[in-house]
Amino acid sequence: MTGRFAPSPTGDLHLGNLRTALAAWLAARSTGRGFVVRMEDLDRATSSPDHEARQLADLAALGIDWDGPVVRQSERFDLYRAAIGRLRDQGLVYPCYCTRREVRAEIEQAPRAPHVHLPDGAYPGTCRDLTDTERAARERAGRRPAWRLRTNGEVIELVDGIAGRFSGAVDDVVLARADGVPAYNLAVVVDDAEQGVTQVVRGDDLLSSTPRQVQLQRLLGLPQPEYLHVPLVLGEDEQRLAKRHGAVTLVDLAAAGWSAGEVLTTLAVSLGLADHGESVTIDQLVDRFDSERVPRSAVHLVDLQRSTS
Repeated sequence: MTGRFAPSPTGDLHLGNLRTALAAWLAARSTGRGFVVRMEDLDRATSSPDHEARQLADLAALGIDWDGPVVRQSERFDLYRAAIGRLRDQGLVYPCYCTRREVRAEIEQAPRAPHVHLPDGAYPGTCRDLTDTERAARERAGRRPAWRLRTNGEVIELVDGIAGRFSGAVDDVVLARADGVPAYNLAVVVDDAEQGVTQVVRGDDLLSSTPRQVQLQRLLGLPQPEYLHVPLVLGEDEQRLAKRHGAVTLVDLAAAGWSAGEVLTTLAVSLGLADHGESVTIDQLVDRFDSERVPRSAVHLVDLQRSTS
């Protein structure tokens, strides 16, 4: 049994990322699981070995360790393409010639099903029933297709370890981009199964995409891990924490006088595992961890900053 943390190496980890990493590590270690780190570097244009090295150093500074070598998605394209091939053999893959702008416009105009959670950017099905003539015309115009999963409006229900019962519809998710790069939702499903991941702890901004991944697991005959989606850290603007919100990385905080231990304690307080003003070690947190103690609503950066004052 294994847990994991899977960042994208496109910048330094901020407090929100580190909080999720800590929760994932504690959830795994407190239940005797192994723990792996995977770099989701599918897009080599935005990913960087330097960012990866700094992310790994920040995890280690907090006391977060991992088992085995770090796995990189950029080195696993053959696995993803084989999975797409299996879906294609089932008649479940079709070409999509839409640009992102066209998809956004279609989404804005499409009616939303009442009382059903749709994933962010849910595809309205523009290209799923094109004729051979229509596809040929798009290709003559120089459009290269992405490849999408053909679905049938399935609604997937799951019980999340933090968010509780969740029901979401599955759309025709992208499996591979027009440039041939495999897409996130497919890659993460293949990776979790191949690495033996049985527990996925991540930010709750990904909860709406989980039904997509469960559907892919079922179609590919892969096991479904346990999911725990942790509420995000938000900035003053009520948006997901980012570099623009100020001193939010370990380097920033060190420059402001924070030690790694103080950051660890601050994150522990935000997860309901320590009291304000208390100093804790990561080993103590393993014994304390309980997903029931994790707050069910978002945490604000200002509250994290207050926990050390």
